[in-house]
Amino acid sequence: MEILEELRLAVENGHPGEAGRLAAKALDDGTEPLQIVEDAMMPAMRSVGERYKNEEADILRILAAARSVRTCFDLIEKRGLPLAQKNIGTIILGTIEGDLHDVGKNLVAIMFRSAGFKVVDLGVDISEKKFLKAIADTPDVSIVCISSLLSTTLPEMEQVVKALRRNDPDRRYRIMVGGGAVTRQTAELMGADAYTENCVEAAEVAKTFIV
Repeated sequence: MEILEELRLAVENGHPGEAGRLAAKALDDGTEPLQIVEDAMMPAMRSVGERYKNEEADILRILAAARSVRTCFDLIEKRGLPLAQKNIGTIILGTIEGDLHDVGKNLVAIMFRSAGFKVVDLGVDISEKKFLKAIADTPDVSIVCISSLLSTTLPEMEQVVKALRRNDPDRRYRIMVGGGAVTRQTAELMGADAYTENCVEAAEVAKTFIV
């Protein structure tokens, strides 16, 4: 469909206003929201992600594309249209206690949703107790994702990861960590299941945990 190709390009080029206009037109023409996600938004973000990994695009390009995706999601949600039938798993996401940064977390959330996940976004400054409560309140959780930009919060992140491990001896869910303060080595020492360097990689890794 021509309009979905136009929407894909608008998202890929980071034009939120144009993306919103085209998404609205597609919905008015009877296109299903799921088709908009699968045939326009996901391919666009995948393309931008590949360019980023190949150093052909910078973080500003990803941010612009992510804003375009968010505009489309907001439009679909405002119209009360469901995407639930495509959910492939549930992710609990939050920035660790002591850290108020949310840009990276928000990008990851958008990529998770674009990939078909239901996302429970706890926000920033999230304590061990809040993560455990969210898990208790979300019986279908597949992945818990913790982010941190500040190196001073790494001890707290390690404590939370260990608490989540004690809480889940049967490995009902996987634990992913990321953010500017985290490295692959520190993630392994904490006992996390995965570490990713950027939002695109986070979504791809998360999908490998879903059978």
